[in-house]
Amino acid sequence: MKIETHPREDHQTTMTVEVDPEQLEAARRRAARKIAGQAKIPGFRPGKAPYDVVRRMFGDAAITEEAMEILVNDIYPLAIKEAEITPAAMGQLENVESLDPPKFTFTVPLAPKVELGDYKSIRLPYAWTSPDEEKLENAISDLRRMYSKTEEVQREAQEGDYVLVDVTGVKAKPKEGEDALLAERTGFATLIRPEAKDDEWPFSGFAAKLVGIKPGEEISFSHKFPKDHADEKLQGQNVKFTVKVKTVRGVDMPPLDDNFAVMTGLGSSVDELRERMRENLENEARAEYDDKYFEEAIEQIKASATIKYPPQVLDHEIEHIVEDVERRLKSQGVENMETYYKMVDTTPEKFMEEHARPVAKRRLERGLIMDEIARAESIRVDEHDIEHEFRHAWTDLVMNDPEFSKRTKGGTKPTREIVDAVALDSANRLLTRRVLDRIKAIANEEEIPSEGEASTGGEVPEEGEIPAEGKVPVGGETESQAPVAESEAKPDAEKSE
Repeated sequence: MKIETHPREDHQTTMTVEVDPEQLEAARRRAARKIAGQAKIPGFRPGKAPYDVVRRMFGDAAITEEAMEILVNDIYPLAIKEAEITPAAMGQLENVESLDPPKFTFTVPLAPKVELGDYKSIRLPYAWTSPDEEKLENAISDLRRMYSKTEEVQREAQEGDYVLVDVTGVKAKPKEGEDALLAERTGFATLIRPEAKDDEWPFSGFAAKLVGIKPGEEISFSHKFPKDHADEKLQGQNVKFTVKVKTVRGVDMPPLDDNFAVMTGLGSSVDELRERMRENLENEARAEYDDKYFEEAIEQIKASATIKYPPQVLDHEIEHIVEDVERRLKSQGVENMETYYKMVDTTPEKFMEEHARPVAKRRLERGLIMDEIARAESIRVDEHDIEHEFRHAWTDLVMNDPEFSKRTKGGTKPTREIVDAVALDSANRLLTRRVLDRIKAIANEEEIPSEGEASTGGEVPEEGEIPAEGKVPVGGETESQAPVAESEAKPDAEKSE
């Protein structure tokens, strides 16, 4: 077998493979037996018709076409092994150069490659601070509001009221013939909070402008949106809003006492409720800070890194992004992507280029950087650690995921597929935490802990709370790190000459 490889700029390689004519002839005979086994040939049992009989009935072209697929599937894994190529995905048969001698051209996507550069020089102080008492009091007020009673009032709207409004937003200075409407909601309910929220629609501080307006009255004002606003239609726009107040509902909040604490299930006293609320706030605040912190840290590493991957890898990540969006939409009652495109006034092509592809690229490259840091820093997770994480994850799913609990309740033995999925997710999450801990240590010039010192967190559930199948042997690499097996990287042999 003669092999020539030619690297391409898109992190793929063109591989030309030439084999002996005898191999093609052997493949033809195997092809004839396959055809004979699938067809009814008078006078012969399936698969027993001689080669010449099959050839006369079906012709050389049919046998050769079948032989090409057999030969390609035989030689491709051998060729990538001999050429010492690690593929990232299935190869593609691009052309049959000749039949005498048999010569094929493949395009092979190469496994992603990351050169981290001087990643140990990044510096980013970790400066998370616990939420203050004001945020705790606001959170408790929000909780009391959830248990409050409301009644319609005819007075001016004030802080703490729920207000039902009709909202219309148009371009402040539309061009002639241009559709000026940018935002519209009928029967939109909003809460006039003491503080503005970043995720408030249509902008932070909107509800506060309704203070002093009575039911039946109308107010107009303008707002200039930043260029990076979440709603693409509003980005950089100067919008004139017209808001009609339909109803105002005053809020009667329950007293903050021990009875209220018991009612919420967060404690038997106000002190216990405050402590639980404080813990929740700290966890949420730390998680939010960590998201931003590690995003910035990884971006610093990425700035000096070189990342290469073929387009197929990015396409695969895009598929995951779209699947995630579809799942979220279905949970919100939106049945398909076509409905979503209409809701946000976009097209499939625009959604792919402006949302799915950038998000997938960012997620892919960050994942590749973290995988490479795990290798460079020799970060591993052993069987004991994964067992610990698995038990914690399984208990959490049983207690907090109704669908999962339904599938495993009543002594029903969970499937191997469920157990493996939870185990793999546990291993990946544990490895991710350790990589992020290492990045944080490097960025803050901290002493690097030895392997095994990292905390897995949480208590280990008692034996019997999860199935025996939960014990997962560890082979060293996680799914995201393991190279593609040759059997999984066969080319698409459907494309022939």
